[in-house]
Amino acid sequence: MPKMKTHSSAKKRFKLTGSGKVKRFQAYTSHMMRNKSNKAKLRLRGSAVVSPADEPRIKRLLCVR
Repeated sequence: MPKMKTHSSAKKRFKLTGSGKVKRFQAYTSHMMRNKSNKAKLRLRGSAVVSPADEPRIKRLLCVR
């Protein structure tokens, strides 16, 4: 059986934390930023953790158990 290949777009979008959770970046930050308030842009800056329902699917793309 050949080795599993990591999904290239997933490895660019997600990182694993030390405890094994999947970290992601916020959406809605790429364009039309002048229409968003400073408060909204400030909140979108940080990263977030992927929901538990989506975590197994993303870990499969990253070839992580």
